[in-house]
Amino acid sequence: MLNIRDLKIDNASLGRKMLLVEVVPAYEYKDKQRTDTITGYRYVVCLVDHHLEKLNVRIDGAQLMAQPDGFVEVEFDDLAVRAYEAQAKVNFTAKATNIRAV
Repeated sequence: MLNIRDLKIDNASLGRKMLLVEVVPAYEYKDKQRTDTITGYRYVVCLVDHHLEKLNVRIDGAQLMAQPDGFVEVEFDDLAVRAYEAQAKVNFTAKATNIRAV
């Protein structure tokens, strides 16, 4: 049986332009409880070609970009987007290895 988690999203389908609007820490979880340990950061981008829908892109490690004042056009290295189902709704998760301003 086909599992939605096995499907990979073609990054070209996200559109030509991503605008960074927020940077938030990503925490480690143990036994389904959040700890105080920061393991990386989530870079919240708006997808211009998708009516500014937001996508959170996680990058493990140190913070690579500061909180933007407004928005900044960005690109990601090794961006991988996957779909998953939770509570009868399809959601998306994204990871990358680097972010940079365009």
